[in-house]
Amino acid sequence: MGCGDMKRVYEFDVVIVEDESGGYVAFVPSLPGCHTQGESIDEALENIKEAIELYLETLSDEEKEEFTSQRVVDIQRVKAIA
Repeated sequence: MGCGDMKRVYEFDVVIVEDESGGYVAFVPSLPGCHTQGESIDEALENIKEAIELYLETLSDEEKEEFTSQRVVDIQRVKAIA
């Protein structure tokens, strides 16, 4: 592996929610459309790691820097009347 082949490690915030039909859905707020599911939380995490890696393959270095700079700072439950 030459110097140009070095891979960088990126970290992302992942949100995991229960799926109505069972199992879990994982998504990455900073990567639009990057989501997956799993029967367990561990499986959802394993699957989202693969989804992130595939997503990153489609991005330029500049886009990777832009998306990795976004961080989830809080998650709140909000009630709304409809």
